[in-house]
Amino acid sequence: MPQVVRSRNGALHGRSPIPPLPHRFRSLADRESVEVLHRAARVLVASLPALTDRLVEALYAQEPAYRAAIDSDRAEVWQEVHHSLRHNVGSLIQPREFRESAHRTSRWIGEIRAEQGVPLDAVLHAFRMGGAMVWQDLVDETARRDPDDIRLLVHVAADVWNFVDEHCGVVADAYRQAERRLSWRRENRQRLMVAALLDGTARIADLAEAAEMLGLPEQGRYAVLAVAVGPRGPGAVAAGGGHGAVPAAASDAGAVRHRPVSAARPPVALPAAHPGAAALWHPGPDAEFAILPLAGPPGELSELAAALDVPAGTRAGIGSAVEGLAALGDARRLAETALRACPASGGTVLLDEHLPDALVVSSPALAGALADRVLGPLDRLDPADRDVIVETLTAWLDADGSAQRAGARLYCHRNTVLNRLRRFEQLTGRCLTRPRDAVEVSLALAARRLLGT
Repeated sequence: MPQVVRSRNGALHGRSPIPPLPHRFRSLADRESVEVLHRAARVLVASLPALTDRLVEALYAQEPAYRAAIDSDRAEVWQEVHHSLRHNVGSLIQPREFRESAHRTSRWIGEIRAEQGVPLDAVLHAFRMGGAMVWQDLVDETARRDPDDIRLLVHVAADVWNFVDEHCGVVADAYRQAERRLSWRRENRQRLMVAALLDGTARIADLAEAAEMLGLPEQGRYAVLAVAVGPRGPGAVAAGGGHGAVPAAASDAGAVRHRPVSAARPPVALPAAHPGAAALWHPGPDAEFAILPLAGPPGELSELAAALDVPAGTRAGIGSAVEGLAALGDARRLAETALRACPASGGTVLLDEHLPDALVVSSPALAGALADRVLGPLDRLDPADRDVIVETLTAWLDADGSAQRAGARLYCHRNTVLNRLRRFEQLTGRCLTRPRDAVEVSLALAARRLLGT
C-alpha cells in the first residue's frame, strides 16, 4: 500500500489542479467503504496535533520555500497547518458541514502565501504533501485496525484525491486573485510615486522609499523627456491649451495630471546602450514623460537627443540635467518648456541648445508683445511680400549674418538678400547691425514661429 500511495502522490505533482467536482466526493463509494474511511478519519481528528507536527517537519525538510516562514514564526505556520487539516479531515467525515469552512481556509492560505511571496508551486506542493500524509495515515490506521478493510478503503481513494485536487484549485484561484491585487497595488503605488516626483510634491522623507521602489539612486543625475501625445495647433502655447501644450500657469503650479498607465509602447524609442533605455514612463493628458537616469559625460544629453528615434511629426523635448530625485519636478518643468519650444512640424528640442526659444515660450504674452512691436509694421504689407521678407530674415540669421549663404539657401543673389534686409530696416526702424536690434528681431521671429502670433 505505501507503494500505491507514493505512485499516486508522484502523479499528482505533475498535473494542474482541477475544478471542484459537481457531485459530492463520496458519489462513487459504497456504504461499507465510507464507514471504513470514517473510522480511520476519526482517529486522525483525535491525533491532529501529532499529524500537524509531522507535516510541518516534512515541509521544512522538503519544501525550501517554506523554511523561511517556519524559521520566522513556526507557531504561526503550525496553526495554519493545523487549521487546514482540521477542516479538511473533518470534510472527509461530514462533507456538508465542513466543506465551506474548508474552502474558506484554503482560500485564506492561498491569499496569505501570495502576500508573503511564497511561489504558487510551493503552496500546491505543500497541500499535496498534506494530502499524501493524510492518505497514508488513513491507510496505516485501517491496516492496524483490520488489514482486510484496506480493500474497501481503496474504493474511496479516487474521491479522496479528487478532494485534494479540488482544494489545490481553490488555493490556486485565491493565490492568483491575490497576486493580481498585489500587482495592481504595486503598480498603482509606483505610478503615484512617479507622479509625485514629477509634480515636485514628493516628501523628502519618502525619497529613500521611492528610490528603492523604482530602482533609482536617490542622489543620481536625471533629466526628463516629454513627448507630445497629439499635434499642436497654431497658437496653442500662447493660449495655454491644445494637445501637446502645457500652460505656463500649470507648469508653475507643478501639477502633472495623469491618466491610467496603458500597455502601449513608449511614444519614442531610446537608444539601447543608454542608461535611460529602461526609462520610467508616466502618461499625462498632454504629454508622456520619461525619467532618464544619467551617468555619462556632460555631452550625454546632446548624444541622447540626436539618437532618439522620434516618429515623423512627433514633438519631443528634453530638459536640463538635475541632481537627485528631489529635483525631478524641476526637470519635468524644464522638459515641458523644451516641448513648447519644439516646432509644430515635430522633432526633438534639447533645452540647453534652444534657450532663446525657451525664453519665448516661457512668457508667451511678453513674447507676443515683442513680436507685434518688432514685426507689426510688416503686417501692413501684402501677405506674400511679408512672407518673403520674414523668410529672408530667418535665412540671414540662420546663416550667421552672411548674405552670400542666405542667398544660396533662398536661390537668389546676395544683393537681393541685402535689398530685402534694407527694406525691412526702413519699414520697422530697426538696424540689423545693431546687436540689441538683432536680438529683438531674432526673438520676435521665434515668437511668430512658435506661438503663431
